[in-house]
Amino acid sequence: MTWRCTGVAWPAEARIAVLRWEGGRISPLTPGKRLGFRADGERVCVGARGNPCPLRAGVPGRAARALCRECAALDRVGSVAADGVPDDPRTYRVYLAWFGPGMVKVGITAEERGPARLLEQGAVVFSWLGRGPLMAARRTEEVLRSALGVPDRIAYAEKRAVRPLLAADPAERAAEVEELHRRALAVGGWTETLHPLPYEPFDHAAAFGLDRLAPAAPVVRQLVDGGAVAGTLVAVAGPDLHLDTGEGRQVVLDTRLLAGWSLVGADPASGVSVPLADAAARSGGTQDGLF
Repeated sequence: MTWRCTGVAWPAEARIAVLRWEGGRISPLTPGKRLGFRADGERVCVGARGNPCPLRAGVPGRAARALCRECAALDRVGSVAADGVPDDPRTYRVYLAWFGPGMVKVGITAEERGPARLLEQGAVVFSWLGRGPLMAARRTEEVLRSALGVPDRIAYAEKRAVRPLLAADPAERAAEVEELHRRALAVGGWTETLHPLPYEPFDHAAAFGLDRLAPAAPVVRQLVDGGAVAGTLVAVAGPDLHLDTGEGRQVVLDTRLLAGWSLVGADPASGVSVPLADAAARSGGTQDGLF
C-alpha cells in the first residue's frame, strides 16, 4: 500500500503529535513506536490550497515545502503571513516563543488554534502577549520585533542543534521570555489596539521529550527513491522525529521532507539508507509562515 504524508500535526486536545496522511488518516506518534517507510518514485508538488498541482511538477528532495514555483505563488494568495486577508474576522494572538538561549521570536497565530502553532514550530517555551483583530496583531508584531530586537523567524537548523542541550530547569528556560514580556508591555501604543495578556509561561519540554534527545544526532538530508528510514520513535519535537536506529544511535527526520513522496512500508529494523547531514549543518530552511 502506498501512502502520502502531509506532515506532523499537534492536535490540542490530544497533546501528542500525529502523522497526517492524504485521505484524512492519522498515525499517533507515541514514543517507543516502531516506524519504517521507503520512498517510491519521485517527489512531486502537493499543490496549493486544496488543489492538486496540474503539472505534477517535480520538487527538490531537500526543499522544506513540497511546492513548485507556481503552486507556491498560489499558496501565498490569501495567506495571513503575506497580508493577503486583511479582513480576516478571527481573533489573533501575539506570542513570544523561545527555542534556546538568545533565540526568541515574536509571532501571531489564530486564537482558535491554541498552542498548535507553537508546538508545530518547536517552541520550547512561550507566553501570550495580547489578543485582538488580525491587522492590529500584525502591527504589534512588527512594533515589538523592532523594539525588542527579536526576529519573526529563526532558522530551523539552529533550533534543532540547541534543543538537546537546553537547561533542565524550567525557570531557567523561561527567563528570557519573562524578561521580554516585561519589556514588551512597556512599549507604548500597541496595548491601545490589542488586549494585553499577563505573563504565563507554557513549557513544551515534556511534550517534546527533551530529556530523551541525543546531542549532535545526524539529520536526514533528503529522501531518495528506494531509500528507507526506520527505527524506534524516541521523541517528536516540532516537525522532527527522533528515531533510534539501533544500539542507541539516533537520527532526526524533519517530516516536512516527507510531503510529496509516495511512501511504502519498510521493516522497522532496516535502518536508514538515505543521505544524512551533520546536526550542526544549516539546512537553509526557516519556519513557514502558516497560521
